[in-house]
Amino acid sequence: MTRPRTLSASSPSFLALGAVGIISSAVPAQAQTTERQSDEPTTVLGGVTVTDTAIDESGYKTEQMDSPKYTAPLVDTPRSITVIPQQVLQDTASTTLSDALRTVPGITMGAGEGGNPLGDRPFIRGFDSQNSLYMDGVRDIGASSRETFAVSSIEVVKGSDSVQSGSGNAGGSINIVSKAPTADRFAKMDATYGSDDYKRVTVDINQPINDFVGVRLNAMYHDQDVAGRGPVFQKRWGIAPSITLGLNGPTSLTLDYYHLHTNELPDSGIPYTTTLNNQPTTNALTGPATDYTTADGQSIHVPRNAYYGLVDRDFRHTTVNEFTSRFRHEFDNGFVIRNTTRYSHNYQEYVWTQPDDSQGNVYNTGTVWRRANTRYGFYESLTNQTDLTGKFDTGGIKHSFSASLEYNWQNSAYGSFVSNAATGAAISTGSTVSPRCNTATLARYYCTTVANPNPYDAWNSYTSDTSTTETAIVKSLPKTQTLTNSSDYSASLFDTMTLTDWLLVNLGGRYDHVSTNASAGLTATSTASRTWVNTKNDLWTYQAGVLIKPASNGSIYFSTAKSAIPPGSFIGQGSEDNTVTTANIDPNDFKVQKTTSYELGTKWDLFDNNLSLSVDVFQTKTVNARTTNPDGSLSYVGTKRVRGAEVSYNGNITPQWNVFGGFVYMPSKVLNAGLTTTTVNGVSLTAPAAATGHPFPNTPKYSFTTFTNYKVTPKLTVGGGAIYMSRVYGGFSDSRTIQNGVVVITKTRATYVPSYWRFDANATYQITDMIGLRVNALNLTNKRYFDQAYATHYAHQAAGRTVMGTLSITY
Repeated sequence: MTRPRTLSASSPSFLALGAVGIISSAVPAQAQTTERQSDEPTTVLGGVTVTDTAIDESGYKTEQMDSPKYTAPLVDTPRSITVIPQQVLQDTASTTLSDALRTVPGITMGAGEGGNPLGDRPFIRGFDSQNSLYMDGVRDIGASSRETFAVSSIEVVKGSDSVQSGSGNAGGSINIVSKAPTADRFAKMDATYGSDDYKRVTVDINQPINDFVGVRLNAMYHDQDVAGRGPVFQKRWGIAPSITLGLNGPTSLTLDYYHLHTNELPDSGIPYTTTLNNQPTTNALTGPATDYTTADGQSIHVPRNAYYGLVDRDFRHTTVNEFTSRFRHEFDNGFVIRNTTRYSHNYQEYVWTQPDDSQGNVYNTGTVWRRANTRYGFYESLTNQTDLTGKFDTGGIKHSFSASLEYNWQNSAYGSFVSNAATGAAISTGSTVSPRCNTATLARYYCTTVANPNPYDAWNSYTSDTSTTETAIVKSLPKTQTLTNSSDYSASLFDTMTLTDWLLVNLGGRYDHVSTNASAGLTATSTASRTWVNTKNDLWTYQAGVLIKPASNGSIYFSTAKSAIPPGSFIGQGSEDNTVTTANIDPNDFKVQKTTSYELGTKWDLFDNNLSLSVDVFQTKTVNARTTNPDGSLSYVGTKRVRGAEVSYNGNITPQWNVFGGFVYMPSKVLNAGLTTTTVNGVSLTAPAAATGHPFPNTPKYSFTTFTNYKVTPKLTVGGGAIYMSRVYGGFSDSRTIQNGVVVITKTRATYVPSYWRFDANATYQITDMIGLRVNALNLTNKRYFDQAYATHYAHQAAGRTVMGTLSITY
């Protein structure tokens, strides 16, 4: 079952990069600058407008969102928004979406598990935003780990955002802006080598053929081990060609294709030390098992490179294909119409070991069960959206508006890997053996020691946990797959009204008609027909904001916004508490979760409009969250709330000194998680569920990031960054009894990962106009920290110190 580590010289990635090299050698060593299309984002540096090209990308400050639905510059938009420009991606060596989002305070990454596929799972202000990811304004929620090689910028909107981006978006949304052909001619190659056999090559070629046609080609090859994580590796390649017809005219058509393929050994993380039942104290904070004492007195030290997976079993493969067409026309009156059509198809498959603490072995005996999480499946979508934007006056009121019509169709299917497709027998891992870890299961490598796991154990797949007949791991039958499809018709209208020079009003509204169909998988031996659940919802969401402008470079605002999360909005691509495949519930009982945000803030462009500074206070509250009733039925009474304050900054303090970062304080609280039943001697009583009154999972109370660069000389730039994250909880549980007619909690348990500081450093030296060198040191102090907390079982350990050097060649 060993998966190949390397790609041959005849593999698609090497062939693609070879073709790129031939093209780049043919690009003339010159650059021409012409006027850029009016709707493309720009940055400002030292009072000079800088376009998004591979030649001059030194700006940290962004003036305008890419989406036409934002009808005012950022300083006059009454929302908390952070834009990560391409220069920040480069300076921080951010090669994935997860890397990039670490630069933004208030965002954490959630962990995968059996019900939640591996992939990007950002939490914004405490809310799972896996279903709130977009590519160029088009919903893109397929489970995958996104790359940055073809990314121009990443836009993060915080607070309820359904009105902008559709269903979901309770805590905010993330829009990835891709690179497109421009009127500038350039070619750039970055070649990186670093510690832990880090290898990466990216190529970005932009070639205007003439004033009418322009092409751009981005390509990437990446291969690395992961510092401090044993045999874990990540290998991927991608290519993204695009062509624009009408490059400099009022009418244009851009066609692009994006392909990404990944092959990796997924990281299983570190188990928690105790379960609720075997914890030695009545109230326990249960963290990752690094150093602890077992019940039988063993002193356990877990080295940072402890890996509990199996090299001969575990793998993860993903393939992403996206085709996009974008038509744009600017009328003589300044109105712009834009139509975007995209088809995307994501496929993912994996067998992934999770060190499962639920059996009690970690604390009892210093052993851990190698639970196998498996999945295969696809996600596809077809989207068409038309935007009309422009400006006009009515009397003395100036309007900047955007109107949109959208259609979005999504389809997904997923199953699991098994040892026998006909019977659906699970992969042999000892799951039917009790106790889970004993002499026999250790001998079969179903379990291993916590302190000294061997990822190269000679594990074999058998037809059952006790059989001696070997069998191949295969995909489950199609009828066992969970199927989901959804369609969404929507219309929206936004307007920024300038009533006077000092008073602006921002309004927006959206209507969505969402229809979702889902069918839970059958057992492999079932002869029954599939059953389907259908839900239809009409969603009305809004945003409203008032801005006072005491000066042209600043604003004070108050805003409110509403989001709506219909049942099944994750389309089988994430673990949601509002899934429509839940058994024993009438589809008519499904309710839409609703979230309302309030925000009061101020924004200023300082230092000749080169530095953006924003401060805000906020509240986001969700109602109708699904809860489990004491009898096992479901109801929609859950309520949760997060409040806080945020400071963010990005741009240039001087022409030589740029900064990017912020601080967030956001205490969160589950106000109502429903009721739990306790039964003792035939007497049953109810009491609030364990989560009630506690913070949200994956929601730090404090988070801080700062990144800065300083140009010491015209050729030498030095910089660095710091990240602080306070304690993050994975989940809460308790055990209960009844005493004197009252429910009494006898034990409580909170899983968590501890707070941490992380520091990075970087330096760039421009040898010539064409050749530059950059050095990045990530996690400079080699801090051992954990960046993801799951509710049970395990926490994800971050990479150790990684140092890499990059040679950049620009034509």
